[in-house]
Amino acid sequence: MGVRELRQDASGVLRRVEEGERVVVTVHGRPVADLVPHFETRPTWRPVTDLAALFPGVDDPHWDQDMSLVDGAPTDPFERDAHL
Repeated sequence: MGVRELRQDASGVLRRVEEGERVVVTVHGRPVADLVPHFETRPTWRPVTDLAALFPGVDDPHWDQDMSLVDGAPTDPFERDAHL
């Protein structure tokens, strides 16, 4: 759609876009913009309290017994200084 046509019927074009149509705007026949329907995005972050609810902690009735069998404190094999 040429910019002139867009200017002449901007409300109509926006109505079409709102209904789901994608409109390519051109200037002298060259595409310069895409008019696409707006969509709401959900945040990709979550509050730490939401995450904490997913991981309630150790739920193993034998945890204390198992830990008593360990010679030392558990270590993280992926810890940066673990292999130095």
